[in-house]
Amino acid sequence: MDRLKQFFVRHFEKTLIVVILIAALLGTLFIEEKTLILNFYYLPVIVASYFLGRRMGVLTAVFSILMVVICILLSPQPFFGDKTFLYSFAQLSSWGGFLILASFAVGTLYEQNEHRLLDLKNAYIGILEILSKYLESTDRYTKGHSFRVSGLAMEIAIAMEVPRNEVENIRVAGLLHDIGKIEISGEILRKAAELSTEERELIDTHPVRGAYILSSVGSVLKEVVPIVVAHHKYFVDALETSERDLRKIPLGARIVAVADSFDAMTSDRPYRKGKAPWEALEELVAQAGKQFDPEVIAAFKRVVSEKLEKM
Repeated sequence: MDRLKQFFVRHFEKTLIVVILIAALLGTLFIEEKTLILNFYYLPVIVASYFLGRRMGVLTAVFSILMVVICILLSPQPFFGDKTFLYSFAQLSSWGGFLILASFAVGTLYEQNEHRLLDLKNAYIGILEILSKYLESTDRYTKGHSFRVSGLAMEIAIAMEVPRNEVENIRVAGLLHDIGKIEISGEILRKAAELSTEERELIDTHPVRGAYILSSVGSVLKEVVPIVVAHHKYFVDALETSERDLRKIPLGARIVAVADSFDAMTSDRPYRKGKAPWEALEELVAQAGKQFDPEVIAAFKRVVSEKLEKM
């Protein structure tokens, strides 16, 4: 049931378009006033163009025209009536032409708006990447950490067949997951000795601090914020509390958590030497179902195993 619900949430726009098209088709078959029902086809076409772009809008328009043509072939009398063939043909042709034109126009506006939003998002990400690099440049032990986490998280997401737009959000979250550490003293971050309880608690606030920083740029990175804020939450804690709490940890956060832990474990620190990749892999696999999501660990294991085989 939950998977079905997730499917409909993930494909809401496409599901809505299909439902409207079915309603339009039923109306075409059973409602006598055909010219009235033909205008109803503008609704799924505009929805497809607005939410899915020009290509899907035009395809929906063409599919709508084909459905009407099939209905006409099955039962021509309700469409033509006492009108001449040429008049009816001209009327249907103009309807089809305007349908395709509307899909093209709305789809073009949608894509132009998406390009502008993407440029704006990339600009924000670029600025925040610079801040991340500056943060990591002060400590040679964490240099390149965010980029490695981002790359590994993206590979795990692809292995799990996550939709492309979500993969991009996970990649960006991997880049920016430690951005909240900017507000924490560099002396604490670079401390070679074991941290005190107060210092550990301060560092543990960096996901929330990072979420506030990312939220300050508006809605551009709104899908990244939940991933950043939850990437240090334990899978088992949410699982034992309730299903609702488990859903509060987005899949992207569970993926970034694994990638982050693996890179931290295999990297040298002032107080210890990094583990070998196969040792870190075994340790993370042992934590499947406890600290980490078992499904994410399974995908992570495939990704890392392939890399170790190539080494």
